[in-house]
Amino acid sequence: MINPHIHVPYEKIWDYITFILKHKLNLEIYFNSNTIDSVTADDIYKLKDTLDYAPSLSLHAPFMDLSPGAIDSKVREATLERFNPVLDIAEILYPESIVFHSGYEKWKYALKIDTWLEKSLETWEPICEKAKSLGIMIAIENIFEDNPINLKMLMENISSKNFGICFDTGHCNLFSNVPLKEWMDSLKSYIIELHLHDNDKSSDQHLPIGDGSFDFDLLFSELKGNKCIYTIEAHTPEMVLKSIERLNKYHKYFA
Repeated sequence: MINPHIHVPYEKIWDYITFILKHKLNLEIYFNSNTIDSVTADDIYKLKDTLDYAPSLSLHAPFMDLSPGAIDSKVREATLERFNPVLDIAEILYPESIVFHSGYEKWKYALKIDTWLEKSLETWEPICEKAKSLGIMIAIENIFEDNPINLKMLMENISSKNFGICFDTGHCNLFSNVPLKEWMDSLKSYIIELHLHDNDKSSDQHLPIGDGSFDFDLLFSELKGNKCIYTIEAHTPEMVLKSIERLNKYHKYFA
């Protein structure tokens, strides 16, 4: 039986702490920019003490308004200013991974992937080195990508064992214009984490596994043998439990 990580914003943890402790959930904790401004080391140590069952953890960095591949150096500086405190939090919680958004939007970069890539490397290389020193993996998540080309290029240029892909099923289902098999052929050797949720292609609904149109059978068969962090992104406790139950039906594929 697999015990996935459950995505939860930091500021919501205390609302659901009874549920979390009852089910001894592994967590992916999301720190948005407002939380980064207000959270203290004492707050993080309190959380660590409260989660006394030693869960497996991952973190999710801020992403709203941020641009790790920005051409404007001041925008990249602001982005790093938001990213770096998550690495400080990681020094207390020691998560398995930290998830960051890629920041790539093809129209914003006028289809010039090389321009985005050049500036992205200036952001990710120092972050990757810091994470490596902590023994933590960095996972770059697909968002608005309609194909895997830019992410594969990023992986090839960083070429580090602690730098990989967080493949988001809901985003792929909503934005991709190529078959899932093409994503797997390009990225499966780099995938270290999965964000698992579903939709009917109308919006990013974050439905439980199997309640939308994403092909989870193909995904898990393609990734058979991969050692991944499985992270459920659901918005209610009921949807979390439903997704855990459905995820475990694919146990034959898991390493």
